[in-house]
Amino acid sequence: MVRTQISLTEEQAQRLKRVARERGVSMAAVIREAVDAVVPVVDPEREEKIRRALAAVGSFAGGGGNVAEEHDRYLEEAYLDWRSS
Repeated sequence: MVRTQISLTEEQAQRLKRVARERGVSMAAVIREAVDAVVPVVDPEREEKIRRALAAVGSFAGGGGNVAEEHDRYLEEAYLDWRSS
């Protein structure tokens, strides 16, 4: 961990304390979570995987089915089949 000092308004500090208390964690944990939500982690390997996945979109022929339109029905059928087995 890197220790740092920040300045908050009184209202921000009160909200931070309330959230930390409600979650049962430290104020620092809430701040770290907020930083992760706002400042994305740059992972070159992940970025490359995303680029490759997006490049593959539309590259393959489908089986002529209508899964994109009927996905909820297919999922329900699969779930019911699974539950009955």
